[in-house]
Amino acid sequence: CGFSSRMNGLACDRFLKVYDLRMMRATTPLQVHIDPFFLRFIPTYTSRLAIISQTGQCQFCEPTGLANPADIFHVNTVGPLIMTFDVSASKQALAFGDSEGCVHLWADSPEVTFNAYSRETDFALPCMVDTLPHLDWNQDLVPLSLIPVPLTSDALLSDWPAANSAPAPRRAPPVDPEILRTMKKVGFIGYAPNPRTKLRNQIPYRLKEMDNEFDNFSQVPESPIGREEEPHLYRVAKKYRKVVTIKYSKLGLEDFDFKHYNKTLFAGLEPHIPNAYCNCMIQVLYFLEPVRCLVQNHLCQKEFCLGCELGLLFHMLDLSRGDPCQGSNFLRAFRTIPEASALGLILADSDEATGKVNLGRLIQSWNRFILTQLHQETQEQEGPQAYRGAGSSSFGSSGDSVIGQLFSCEMENCSMCRCGKETVRVSSTLLFTLSYPDSTEKPAKDYEFAQILKRSICLEQNTQAWCENCEKYQPTVQTRNIRCLPDVLVINCEVNSSKEADFWKTQAEYSFQKAMMKRGGFDITKGKEISLGEWKDLGSPDTGHSYPSVEELKNIWIPHAIKMRLTKSKELDVSNWSETDELSPMDDPESVYIYDLMATVVHILDSRTGGSLVGHIKVGETYHQRKEGVTHQQWYLFNDFLIEPVDKCEAVQFDMSWKVPAILYYARRNLNAKYNLVIKNPIEASVLLAEASLARKQRKCHATFIPLMLNEMPQAGDLVGLDAEFVTLNEEEAELRSDGTKSTIKPSQMSVARITCVRGQGPNEGVPFIDDYISTQEQVVDYLTQYSGIKPGDLDAKISSKHLTTLKSTYLKLRFLIDVGVKFVGHGLQKDFRVINLMVPKDQVIDTVYLFHIPRKRMISLRFLAWYFLDLKIQGETHDSIEDARTALQLYRKYLELSPQGSEPEEFRKVLKGLYEKGRKLDWKVPEPDSQSSPKRKMPPLPPS
Repeated sequence: CGFSSRMNGLACDRFLKVYDLRMMRATTPLQVHIDPFFLRFIPTYTSRLAIISQTGQCQFCEPTGLANPADIFHVNTVGPLIMTFDVSASKQALAFGDSEGCVHLWADSPEVTFNAYSRETDFALPCMVDTLPHLDWNQDLVPLSLIPVPLTSDALLSDWPAANSAPAPRRAPPVDPEILRTMKKVGFIGYAPNPRTKLRNQIPYRLKEMDNEFDNFSQVPESPIGREEEPHLYRVAKKYRKVVTIKYSKLGLEDFDFKHYNKTLFAGLEPHIPNAYCNCMIQVLYFLEPVRCLVQNHLCQKEFCLGCELGLLFHMLDLSRGDPCQGSNFLRAFRTIPEASALGLILADSDEATGKVNLGRLIQSWNRFILTQLHQETQEQEGPQAYRGAGSSSFGSSGDSVIGQLFSCEMENCSMCRCGKETVRVSSTLLFTLSYPDSTEKPAKDYEFAQILKRSICLEQNTQAWCENCEKYQPTVQTRNIRCLPDVLVINCEVNSSKEADFWKTQAEYSFQKAMMKRGGFDITKGKEISLGEWKDLGSPDTGHSYPSVEELKNIWIPHAIKMRLTKSKELDVSNWSETDELSPMDDPESVYIYDLMATVVHILDSRTGGSLVGHIKVGETYHQRKEGVTHQQWYLFNDFLIEPVDKCEAVQFDMSWKVPAILYYARRNLNAKYNLVIKNPIEASVLLAEASLARKQRKCHATFIPLMLNEMPQAGDLVGLDAEFVTLNEEEAELRSDGTKSTIKPSQMSVARITCVRGQGPNEGVPFIDDYISTQEQVVDYLTQYSGIKPGDLDAKISSKHLTTLKSTYLKLRFLIDVGVKFVGHGLQKDFRVINLMVPKDQVIDTVYLFHIPRKRMISLRFLAWYFLDLKIQGETHDSIEDARTALQLYRKYLELSPQGSEPEEFRKVLKGLYEKGRKLDWKVPEPDSQSSPKRKMPPLPPS
């Protein structure tokens, strides 16, 4: 007997395969009435087989293929499963062992002989009392302590008074956290591999001094980030490493503690989605206040618009209180844009996992692409192109956008041919790429960052270009000059080889030497020699002054602020600036731009994990005021869902061996005062009105829903029944351990396929007003028809007969309902909202899976709850989201009847206990119609809504 693969799972096969060993071939299989799990021959009772199922059912049959009686016997286990079964050697007794440690014994007579030839059990050690050795009284060398003291209840003369002694028990050492982390539980028993940190059967009594001596090497940190192999030998700092692999349990991500990695109220982003390498750049754009307000005010008709999707994602980041969000919808739209694919920005899972891609170069290309794309998408559009229901907010003049006002600056490109012909062309750019000097000069010169930046903006180079005057390619001098300064200065560092990395390292060393001289009070003059004793004195600055430590000065080259201005002759002047410096009276505040460093994006080089991208972001006062109610600025490290405050020096420290700069964002001081930062929700009630289907054949079929009328528009507090169905885009990746347990490495990627909303009150209660099938252009691996009811072709606009819409259209409907304040009623809504990529306030979610749930007990399916409380049989052959949403609403009405005003009286607890007892008896399966009736028939009818 064994298992067969059905619906991507193992199911017990009800056929016994019989083989004739003499003929070496299979004979006719035997069909049994139970799920066979254990088999034993009972030769004294003809040649019958004993067939046992895990639920305790027992059947005897003949292996010869003759007609077998259908008598089935039951082992009275009262719930636990049968885990083992055997027959005694005498064949007079059957023994069953269950999962609770009980043995059930069946025998054919009251006096049972278990063995034909029983013998006494031989014990490993004889049961005997050791006699004490004989001691001669005349032996002077024998210590008297060898003579045992007789047992007595009286006090001995040698006993110390209680006042002179105190019990000092030795506390048991704590269990190694590594053991607790790797422990696997089966029932109530946990087991873990031996970490090999202690000798066998030995517990050393370690002194405190010894503990302190080995603290740096042997202690296990509290955070899971540090629980790596030999963390003290790891070159990359713990918080900069690729975020730990999420341990997926049977509950998915519900029991993963994200709070351990993020103590702030800002939201991180999950990394397991394809092409999530851009998470750090999404955070950078979010913390630019004008960009955040721009995309949240933007809404257009395009199905795949990065501006719209970014605005919806930023709205979730606003609502989150420390919980991570996922950019699945944004990345879904990103993957559909042809320009992104042409630029090589869309990675395969294998390339992203193995680290074959240069992430530093990739994120710089992504940075240029996203700014260009947002600039094109957010330009002011005419009325017919705007999304129906969008507000009338506009930005800038025709053809302009806030992105252009923020990042764009006009450049004058001049080409001078050898013949003297000069060509001038005006263009605009959204960012600049650093251009480094030739590294052949020895020794390397000392440059300030402002010098390199000016050299990169006002670039001059010699190249071959076509000259119309000469009518051939000629050596041409090309110069570039800037006409205006941007409000946000974006710099791609372009550190793509060891040559650029060595340049950064050399300049950081020069900067460190100058900072140490300044710290020691020396006059910094070129060519001045400093004695060895003076260099030693640099380590201990004068008392009474506040100096940064030596570690804070290392690996720093870029400044925290830059001063830029255009002279009257249109020449660019750039200089490093301190945050405490002030403008001189000669400087015009209108023409002088002070830029403060706002963000740095860093490429982490790590051969163990393939590398990653992190961001340092200076979070402004408005964000702290909204999230934490305080007014201050602080630098944070954003590493996917790991968020941690860092010092401002750490944001500009780049150890080129593992921490390579990729992108720098400088924002003009007092930038927010220049822009309108009011967010007007562009989603209006018209998104809920009737709309045409994308499917060509849908008109021939009967509609499954009735759209809302204008007088039915939902209000705050209204009930809406919700259910969603999904399809699988990528199968999960899992591994089977040696102990038989399955570990999920990467969960399956789900995509929403159908969303249904039904009215929760009014004369049309229970009538759906949204029943949208979501059109998808991505390849579907599994339609999950048995669980979703979605069939191949339902999501294809060419052949579908359903009401087909885009994900964006249905998403906006749900967003409007959330913004209005309706309460969603459903079963398992947490997973639904996660796959749809929605952030819903907890007070707007009524989940029946938690209403009818006892803490620390299993979750109960909607099908069983409907049968038990409502006497309804649902989800027979397949699932129907309309039926599920209606059932969830009826269950909520039943909950209000059993638990008035949301309280849980003793009667309701008794109802829940009865529910769980009934479920255990039926193995949580809804019985067939002729077997058992539900207890609903004994209950009063539901009250009117």
